[in-house]
Amino acid sequence: MTAIEPLYGREIALVDLLDRLLAGGVVIAGDLTLRIADVDLVRIDLKALISTVGAAVPSPWPEYPERGTAVRGPS
Repeated sequence: MTAIEPLYGREIALVDLLDRLLAGGVVIAGDLTLRIADVDLVRIDLKALISTVGAAVPSPWPEYPERGTAVRGPS
């Protein structure tokens, strides 16, 4: 077992940090409430999953080999 290095003494490039986070995936969640005089006017629940898509992940759209493209839904 190896000792874990403390992060406060290390310099990490932003690109390396983003690469590590996206390789495993990141979940972002939060709540936002707009309140005036103790009355909630607007409430927003935020949830997001941010991750890279690899070649091993199948496309959700059917493939048409004669066209070489996936069919997308209506735009």
